[in-house]
Amino acid sequence: MRIAREEVFGPVLSVIPFDDEEQAFAIANDSPYGLAAGIWTQNIGRALRGAAAMEAGTVWVNTYRAVSFMAPFGGYKRSGIGRESGQVAIQEYLQTKTVWIDMLGQTANPFVIR
Repeated sequence: MRIAREEVFGPVLSVIPFDDEEQAFAIANDSPYGLAAGIWTQNIGRALRGAAAMEAGTVWVNTYRAVSFMAPFGGYKRSGIGRESGQVAIQEYLQTKTVWIDMLGQTANPFVIR
């Protein structure tokens, strides 16, 4: 279904029938985009399974557009260009390096694990 495969930015509500939750998750993931997903359910187990199954950078359960500057925001697949906000966004600009310094002046045996 085309509406489920495209990245729609607008006030659109799609009602798509499905037989079981696995099929619902498959329909939601059958898209080259994955900015955000919404799950509306009273079943917390289904909500957690859906959040784990959704290929989206943000999953809202029984709410919409909850955001925080402390939480990373960004999409999966072809949605977005990485993460905004939160510690994860800062890590996008960092490069990790490990440095070992012998402060005791002793030459260590390089073949012994310390």
